[in-house]
Amino acid sequence: MKPRSMARRLAVCATLFAGLAQAASAAEILIADAKSQPESLTIAPGGILFVGSASTPFVYKVRPGSTTAEKFVDASAEGAGTFFFGMLADAANNMLWTCQLTPVPDTKPVQRHTALRGFDLSSGAPKLRWNLPGDNSTCNDLSVGPDKALYLTDTANGKIFKLPAGASAAELFLEHRVLMGVDGITFLDGTLYVNNVVFNKLYRIPVDASGKPGQPVDIWMDQPVKGPDGMRAANGKLFVAENGSGQIDVLTVNGDKASVTVLKDGLKTPTGVEPVGDTLWITERGAGKALSIPMPKSASR
Repeated sequence: MKPRSMARRLAVCATLFAGLAQAASAAEILIADAKSQPESLTIAPGGILFVGSASTPFVYKVRPGSTTAEKFVDASAEGAGTFFFGMLADAANNMLWTCQLTPVPDTKPVQRHTALRGFDLSSGAPKLRWNLPGDNSTCNDLSVGPDKALYLTDTANGKIFKLPAGASAAELFLEHRVLMGVDGITFLDGTLYVNNVVFNKLYRIPVDASGKPGQPVDIWMDQPVKGPDGMRAANGKLFVAENGSGQIDVLTVNGDKASVTVLKDGLKTPTGVEPVGDTLWITERGAGKALSIPMPKSASR
């Protein structure tokens, strides 16, 4: 290759890599308001990011390549103190699933009424609402199963609910004493896993051929995990936001054991995580940020 051609190619490559570096840097911090307390996030087709707030009645939308978060859902009419926990983009049904919580006035300790909300993924128009039963509930995280049903956790009552595909009301899937404090929920290779944010536990939920759940199986982790929160599965592994230690972990499950690898530390109360391709998205609730990091090779299959 001629020196001039080589120089030209090197210059083009340098320009390309510089552009990629700038784009990655620009995507790192999307909500830089410490008061917004982003709790959970999800990615929709086309790279659109949806982020819920644990301190405002809004769900935010961030378009690809943008650093500006715009309001997508406004639930301020739902009552004072309304906020959002779990977020899940369900592209197959053009639905954004969310957990909406509203404090009950004049209750000590504070009680909350929770609703599973479904909004049109394109317009934000409300499509479904199901109120969790009881005087006090905490809809926390969401996952779509192999049966196309939506599964959701109720942290305050130790319950998992199931919304069958096409249904308008959920049903109780499992209630168990070890689920008091249940938070993150996801399916790894078709198997249901949940964590417990209060007791720092990870469980596998066996499900028989008829769809009936069995006793939760305690998965032993080879190092302490403090405050496991949002949880997602990808590349044959579990990704967990560890809110008590300011870390993002990847868990490799082998039978009833799991090895824990810390992917990022030094975060201020990370509560949500979303692996997408070669990128790992994180909500840093204590810093009011949503950010992304490259997927470490150790976390790839």
